[in-house]
Amino acid sequence: MRKLFFTSLVFTMLAGCQSGAQLAPPAAADESDSHASDVATDSAVESDTTASSGGAASNDNGAERPASFMAWVDDFRRHARSEGIARSTLDEAFSNVRYQPRIIELDRSQPEFVRPIWEYLDTAVSSTRINQGRDKLAEHRDTAREMEQRYGVPAEIVVAIWGIESNYGGNFGSFSTIDALATLGYDGRRQSFARGELMAALRIIEQGDIAAERMIGSWAGAMGHTQFIPSSFEAYAEDGDGDGRRDIWGSIPDVMASTANYLARAGWQRGQPWGVEVELGSGFDYSQADDTRLSSRQWAERGVRPVNGGSLPDFSDAAVVVPAGANGPAFLVGPNYRAILRYNNATSYALAVGTLADQIAGRSGVVQGWPRSEQPLTRSQVRELQERLNAAGFDTGTPDGVFGPNTRSGLRSYQRAEGLVPDGFATLSLLERLQRR
Repeated sequence: MRKLFFTSLVFTMLAGCQSGAQLAPPAAADESDSHASDVATDSAVESDTTASSGGAASNDNGAERPASFMAWVDDFRRHARSEGIARSTLDEAFSNVRYQPRIIELDRSQPEFVRPIWEYLDTAVSSTRINQGRDKLAEHRDTAREMEQRYGVPAEIVVAIWGIESNYGGNFGSFSTIDALATLGYDGRRQSFARGELMAALRIIEQGDIAAERMIGSWAGAMGHTQFIPSSFEAYAEDGDGDGRRDIWGSIPDVMASTANYLARAGWQRGQPWGVEVELGSGFDYSQADDTRLSSRQWAERGVRPVNGGSLPDFSDAAVVVPAGANGPAFLVGPNYRAILRYNNATSYALAVGTLADQIAGRSGVVQGWPRSEQPLTRSQVRELQERLNAAGFDTGTPDGVFGPNTRSGLRSYQRAEGLVPDGFATLSLLERLQRR
């Protein structure tokens, strides 16, 4: 589904936890907005008359189908016919299509107040979710181990994604995917993207993987137990049970095979962990956190040690991540962490998957404490922080209220100039310090 903006400080997600698999090269790990599909409609192709555009209509539930929306659907049907979609598929998909005003409300909402990463992890990696994950892994152990052997992705990682994306199938959304994508294609913020995904959804229906009425998911178009957007479904969904269909709504073997295949194609390294929680030496250079990649040996030479003792995983290309700055936990992460980011490009999400998987498998959770006394910045405060950093000569790009890599870089430059720890972690005290300049 979708793309949103994340910061290493906060987690603000479309449709709750339903992030949606979308394999594209990740931007910096805290700004996730990388959908690439772009299919425009074409009203000049052959006529297809099934969808009526004459006057406002209503469906069986009494919801309005505005005339302009139905005219858009007519145009889209013609475009889809020109792309080879059968009329029978279009009839199935659009016979009762609805414009959903609630979807537009959700699409345009940008909450001012956001949750700090530790509050997100409290929910995403709760004791209830850990215990349910262990139960689900035990229930589907044979399937999970088969997929682990086939794709090289640990069963607990797949189960963790399942838990975070849909609470193990308890909530993968209740919107018709056709309704959602048609509404967003007609009236959403990213219409070209939604139209491309709607075309992909039609191809999935035409291929016979799922009937239109069973294609259910989040308001932003992510589908099934592990929330694939339609284009990702086309590219990476797998038939795990051998019935000739890829059913991520009703077949757990298909869900597990598809999720594992996605991560394998995203670069998962068989036999390696996602990462490990670490302690940083007293002289650690926090300007190297997040972006610098070194081998585990090189990080060890800089004083990085596992919190639980022993040696670091043997990574040739690893980064130290400090999602809550110098006063919070630190993690050494390798290629498999980056593979999780390809599923959902957010630090908070990748850490949730990794730490939930660890605890499902019986390993320990996060040991170091979070700076829970810190007050997260609101979007308007982040924008003010950006404006003040820019005015002080520390470039953050165009102020937009989103804490991404440019803002982190500018903040670190300011922290160094002020003799502070350059951890790039935005706090209210830092904003107040800038206000006093």
